[in-house]
Amino acid sequence: VLEEGDADALAAAEEVLFAARVELHRCTGRANDRLGLQDQDAVAAALGTTADGLMADVARAARTVSWIADEAWDRVATSLSSSVSLLGWRSRAQAPGLVVKGGQVDLEGSVDPANRPDLVLEAAVVAARKRARISRESLQRLVARAPAPADPWPTSTRERFVELLCCGHDAITVIEALDHVGLWERYLPEWSVVRNRPQRNAYHRFTVDRHLLEAAANAAALTGGVDRPDLLVVGALLHDIGKGRPGDHTEVGMGLIREIGPRMGFDEDDTEVLVDLCRWHLLLPDVATRRDLSDEVTIRSVADAVGDVGRLHLLAKLTEADSLATGPAAWGSWKAELVRELVRRVDHHLRGGDPAVLARVEFPDAHHRALVAARSVTVEADGEVLTVVAPDRPGLFSRVAGVLAIAGLEVRSADATSLDGMAVEVFHVSSRFGTTVSWDRVVGSLEAALDRRLAIEARLAERVRAYAPQASRPDLPPPAVCFDDAASTTATVVEVHARDRVGVLYRVSRAFAEFGLDVRTAKVQTLGELIVDTFYVTDADGSLVTDPDVRAELERSLIHAVT
Repeated sequence: VLEEGDADALAAAEEVLFAARVELHRCTGRANDRLGLQDQDAVAAALGTTADGLMADVARAARTVSWIADEAWDRVATSLSSSVSLLGWRSRAQAPGLVVKGGQVDLEGSVDPANRPDLVLEAAVVAARKRARISRESLQRLVARAPAPADPWPTSTRERFVELLCCGHDAITVIEALDHVGLWERYLPEWSVVRNRPQRNAYHRFTVDRHLLEAAANAAALTGGVDRPDLLVVGALLHDIGKGRPGDHTEVGMGLIREIGPRMGFDEDDTEVLVDLCRWHLLLPDVATRRDLSDEVTIRSVADAVGDVGRLHLLAKLTEADSLATGPAAWGSWKAELVRELVRRVDHHLRGGDPAVLARVEFPDAHHRALVAARSVTVEADGEVLTVVAPDRPGLFSRVAGVLAIAGLEVRSADATSLDGMAVEVFHVSSRFGTTVSWDRVVGSLEAALDRRLAIEARLAERVRAYAPQASRPDLPPPAVCFDDAASTTATVVEVHARDRVGVLYRVSRAFAEFGLDVRTAKVQTLGELIVDTFYVTDADGSLVTDPDVRAELERSLIHAVT
């Protein structure tokens, strides 16, 4: 069943996987076959390599096993189907020189790949459309005889390449087969750096190369509503092509795309669109989850960056495709709605509308004002929204955040203001475990906390002990605080980057309260083990925080709060 060389390749792969498994068992002291983030450094050290090197070796070995096994079983199925006509497999010509039989694409014997420059891509498109594999013999003939693509690519080559990407997820197995035998790299020499490149965080599910293929496949399903589907799928394929090289991966990727675009036959304008898709591929999700979408400065800044409606909608589709390819934590209904709202507002502005018209959101609204007029403490909970109206006093925001943390609720965003001596605070939350929020006990705890009858610190400490996380990885970046003076004209925008842990929002907002600062808006983003919390704050007079000495001390306090 195995071809020449397969047994040796399987033995080498088995050696890598078995060594990693043995050291994992030794390091953890148990029969655990899942090599998670928390164990990779220890296992790598035991094997005398780096964690990145270990995970790249594991990925390479696993792909070798998968490739050979799938090939072997396909040959068995083809052999059986060729002798059992009831299975219904018949040779069917799909394109000149290409036939599909038994779930495999074969080159006809008379075809010479040397005379068909696009035959590799033609065979790949047929295989993807038929959900078939290119036979091993045909791949070997293509490797031996197919010429490298011209530089620049002729239009036909670029069209076949885009056609393959537009086959979506059915193209992934085919492209990985081309990559396994060295054909894919002929079209994208830059692929060698991202191949099997691990992304060692809780956020990314795939290696870099597989992530790019998944993103392109997702983009193929999202081409409706964009003027240039070809730029979308190619942009998705290339948006992280700079990873694995020295320097910022976005900057590196932009430089590579300036070479790749012309080589693929894209003109200068199209190449610049591809560069911008790489440059801004994180812009929409970052702004949507970290900035106040009701602030017209936010809308103008995004509009200035993307430049035109066409790029905006390409970026919107790329954002979704990229996020879906990243992992389940990277895309959900909450983030999707924020991105859609941001795109709607920026689109309105780019088409000549006044951003202030859409950006203007009434807060507090008429209902909030009625609660303020009652001059009493009010706690309302509806779905995933909590509204608190109470006499305005320092630390109110942090106490509410503390109670929510004790209840195991995650705050996604919050808005707060003061009106006639009463504070109005609205929190958008979700259950840490995805269950429906049960408010009865939470509301009771909130009322006790507002009346200073709840030991918030002690209860948080108990929850931390009960849900103690595994030891933090040593390669996580240290906490950081950033002031963004360009993000708003009405508040000081402070970003806090830190490791995620129970009660972090409570501790950060309490640090603001110690400086007499009011949190007007809070946006919370969790990236695996890390959080990026953004706060729009003002002093008691509603002024911005501009004093350098105060900022330095505030930064010191915030770093201490999250350490």
